[in-house]
Amino acid sequence: MTEKLEPRKVPLEAASPFEMRVKLGENIAETDVRSALASGDMGFLHSFTTGSEGDGPGVRVVAWTTGCMWQCRYCHNPDTWTMRNGIPVSVVRAINELSNYRRGLQGMAGGLTVSGGEPLMQRRFVFKLLSAARAMGIHTAIETNGFLGTELSAQDLASLDLVLLGIKTWDPARHRMLTGSEIEPTLALARRLAERKLPIWIRFVLVPGLTDDADDIRRIAEFAASLGNVTRVEVLPFHQMGRFKWHALGMRYVLEETKPPSAEEQARTREIFRAAGLTTH
Repeated sequence: MTEKLEPRKVPLEAASPFEMRVKLGENIAETDVRSALASGDMGFLHSFTTGSEGDGPGVRVVAWTTGCMWQCRYCHNPDTWTMRNGIPVSVVRAINELSNYRRGLQGMAGGLTVSGGEPLMQRRFVFKLLSAARAMGIHTAIETNGFLGTELSAQDLASLDLVLLGIKTWDPARHRMLTGSEIEPTLALARRLAERKLPIWIRFVLVPGLTDDADDIRRIAEFAASLGNVTRVEVLPFHQMGRFKWHALGMRYVLEETKPPSAEEQARTREIFRAAGLTTH
């Protein structure tokens, strides 16, 4: 059934995750969607991109899923919030696509990273793909906000070599304002990963006037350092590359006038993490 649901004319590979993709799965019946997602036989992907050097170690393929329960104010891919904006893809097709890159990924010490959107909204599909990657000898990573971490089984976690965990801010009220959700599930997943000694890269987006409070950053740094399995902290400067998507989708963009953080602001933030004994990038 899932093979018949796929729009074959839509290529999986995209030049960039900033490519706008909408309504690619809107014609699939809701019952078919629920059945496929429950089994993991089908998922919804924005795209595959290749040659990434910033989404895990080495040179990587990134599978970008659609669907996200958060609505971060600085999100540069709001078209991925809606699951049916993505391409309906059978897990067989996704695995076959990945196999095309197998030798190159192994030769460049790279791997597969599943990002989004929020990949855990399609947990069964995502972990079938990650398990297949592991079986091919490919390093595996997932980028997640952690909110659905309680749904991850021990078998799911065994399919992972690395988790890229986004911590948006520390203060609970600020976190709710920024994402529309609570921070505690993210921290709970971090603690669980620490118990398993599964490596984490923390991803922190620095947005002037929104996430640049020094005390908040210090609390994140202290928490990350306490875990013992955080091998890297990435301070990602806010940018406006996704602004056009907000406009095209008719969505109100509240950061219209926000500037990227200066080099000095980025350096100060990295120093806070380094002072806690963490490696930054």
